[in-house]
Amino acid sequence: MSKLRRDQYFVARAAYLVHLLTASGIVPAALAMHEMLQPDCDPRIVFACLLVTTLIDSIDGPLARRFEVKRNAPSLDGRVIDDLLDYLTFAFIPLMLIWRMDWMPGRLGFTVMIAMGASLLGFAHREAKSESRGVFRGFPSYWNLFAIYAGVFSTQVSPWLTAITLWGLSVLTVSPVWVLYPNLAPKRFKGAIFIGGILWTLCLIAMLLMDYPRSPLWLVYGSLAYPLYYVIVSVVHVRSMN
Repeated sequence: MSKLRRDQYFVARAAYLVHLLTASGIVPAALAMHEMLQPDCDPRIVFACLLVTTLIDSIDGPLARRFEVKRNAPSLDGRVIDDLLDYLTFAFIPLMLIWRMDWMPGRLGFTVMIAMGASLLGFAHREAKSESRGVFRGFPSYWNLFAIYAGVFSTQVSPWLTAITLWGLSVLTVSPVWVLYPNLAPKRFKGAIFIGGILWTLCLIAMLLMDYPRSPLWLVYGSLAYPLYYVIVSVVHVRSMN
């Protein structure tokens, strides 16, 4: 086998391994659903599983571009695998957890289906993700992160805060607004987005470890600084494209 053919062989193998990495997200997703079915469901275990799926999602995109999976592993559509798992782990499972844990007011738990439907339409939109511009269309269905705050606010503040925020974000999910795609952030923002994301993740983990959902409110409110920064950077980035 010539060196060129050997290199092509190993690149193709690597490309298919990237697809396998993406598909492996189904394992923590299934474990999260299994925990939700337990009579004494511990939301922290569900969030731990979803954190693993988020980690996989954060690294498979750059790897897919690095190994050019569309060209080197063309028999599988990584975008379809990614979208299916993203909907399941970013939207369906965390929204079901909110319903399962009674974090919505009164008998309004079923209204999480509004967010589910909005996310389904958001994922299916032809302009849901623009890699060339580095943006998502609408609220990018970060319900797995929202659900962490939902547990705290419903327990310590009011479930109505969770409900009103959920309904508002559902509207934004199908609205023609644009937010930054973190993996494709411009160089001037990439460092802050990356470091801020790590610090925010550590804050979320601390919230889960510190008597969740009765986590210290000072930590909860302080952690919201990063989402606020993310929104501001998104506005600045989108305006710079116009």
